[in-house]
Amino acid sequence: MESTAPAPQEHPEPDPSEARVERAAPPEVRPVALGEFEPEDPVAEAATGRLTLEDDVIRGANGAGFVTERVAIVRAGDEYRSGERYADVLAVGSEQPVELRRVLEETPPDADPGAALCGETGADYIALASVPSDRGDAVKLVALRGESMPAATAEDIALCAAAHYEARR
Repeated sequence: MESTAPAPQEHPEPDPSEARVERAAPPEVRPVALGEFEPEDPVAEAATGRLTLEDDVIRGANGAGFVTERVAIVRAGDEYRSGERYADVLAVGSEQPVELRRVLEETPPDADPGAALCGETGADYIALASVPSDRGDAVKLVALRGESMPAATAEDIALCAAAHYEARR
């Protein structure tokens, strides 16, 4: 006598006697800096003036504004395009964390729209590093333009501007 096994079900039911597989939630990309910062160089003064960093908005006192989304925390030693590192343009150590934000919407400065970080074409990404300074925390900002995600393999990413800000006192 031959016994035949039952045909497998198309969609098997889970076995309640087996332990569930727990999956970790994706890591949250935390900001490197939040708050108000004063411009410390001519680029920062012209592009934004006093800078306010929030979770998903960057605002300048001169009317400049960016609606952003945090996409990654990278190391300053990483390349944003082949041969070009965040550390070099931000003047920070290669292990420094850098917050990378994608720009979803940009508003240029009220009085001089051409003074925007990437001029009239607009920024596609902003990278931020927070470093200690004599007066508290400083924020160094880099504006990038290009459709690709900034990385060593990105061919269309270009540096627009770098700016330096100090914590508001």
